[in-house]
Amino acid sequence: MLALAACGEPANEGSSGGPGGIDTLPLPTAEGSTGDDAGTGEQATSVATSNGTTSGADSTDEGGDGIKFDVPMGGDVGMPENSCQTDPNADEDGDGYSVNQGDCNDCDANVNPGAIEVQITEPDMMGVVPDPADEDCDGLVDNVDPPCDAGLSLTANDPYDAAAAIGLCKISAGATDWGIVDAEFVRSNGAALNAPLQNGIMTNFGPNVSPLEGSSLLVLSSGHARIPGQPNACNSLTCYTSGLSTAPAGFPQDVPACPGSLTIYDDIALEVTLRAPTNATGYAFSFDFYSFEYPEWVCTSFNDQFIALASPPPPGSINGNVSFDAMGNPVSVNIAFFDVCSGCPLGTNELAGTGFDTWNDAGATSWLATTAPVNGGDLVTIRFAIWDTGDQAWDSTALIDNFRWIADGGTVTVGTEPEG
Repeated sequence: MLALAACGEPANEGSSGGPGGIDTLPLPTAEGSTGDDAGTGEQATSVATSNGTTSGADSTDEGGDGIKFDVPMGGDVGMPENSCQTDPNADEDGDGYSVNQGDCNDCDANVNPGAIEVQITEPDMMGVVPDPADEDCDGLVDNVDPPCDAGLSLTANDPYDAAAAIGLCKISAGATDWGIVDAEFVRSNGAALNAPLQNGIMTNFGPNVSPLEGSSLLVLSSGHARIPGQPNACNSLTCYTSGLSTAPAGFPQDVPACPGSLTIYDDIALEVTLRAPTNATGYAFSFDFYSFEYPEWVCTSFNDQFIALASPPPPGSINGNVSFDAMGNPVSVNIAFFDVCSGCPLGTNELAGTGFDTWNDAGATSWLATTAPVNGGDLVTIRFAIWDTGDQAWDSTALIDNFRWIADGGTVTVGTEPEG
């Protein structure tokens, strides 16, 4: 999948090198997933987000025709003539809840107090939008929560604010409740870290890159997570930050024919532990990778990387990482999706006002969306990490936004493709 214009390795990042380029190649069809294809309803066309909003038909998982649960369902009153329920203390549908524990439809495992509300506005194959329903059994229909990231500070160093900026709002209240269990800033290997200039929350990244969800996005950087005009902006292509580190097992990951250094510096990560809604079969998030290493250091030992490590690792991940291209290449200047640069398919518009158009020539991927499977009700930890590879020079930055739960009943696989 990877097409490199030049793979000669300069002596170091301080000397000039010839330009390189990456061609965008066909998108992946990843294998391996978890989740239940069975359910009751029509063809699914929407995705439930962490706060209940939907991303539309273009954000559904790759599992083909899924199942909508946003359909009218009779109440469980313990009467055989209108319900499968025969014992209000029994969990008839095996979802962990009985009628006496709040299950308002004990005939459908995707409806219970631990589910996420699914709001569907797109018509099904018959052109019909189903009537709204109450998936989470709170007595309200389609009561989706609004985004929770308004008014967040650029300099906020609270990992729960960072989680809100990417679309994670709800805090889990316990073992039967979905939401955030824990959030913290760490190094890429999970070690403790306090490096407030390496993370920031912004309402836009330059004038041409806006949040995909809510009003804020999270910025993580191997330099300073700031753009020109903001306090403590780097004002250079290199700012030294958290120093020498140890990468997670299996990383930095080499690209074929482009071996990289095994030493990393200036790493930072947001790590979130989440309990999935009982009706979730997967999750998705969006990211955008920027690097000053383009074009001088394409296919060299200086391959800064962004990864999203999931634990437990889902089928189809690479050493736990769920964000990579169709050839399995990690996110760096060597990824097939590197499309924002001078002479690239998307041009340089998304570099404007970011510093990547001012402090040196550079490039980016534009917004990409990663999906991964999850079992409903399970705990999953995701570590969004970025680092400098080989030395501390020529910084890279990642934007993260639009985390959403996939709860349409379809099969979800690990994969990354351009957003929308």
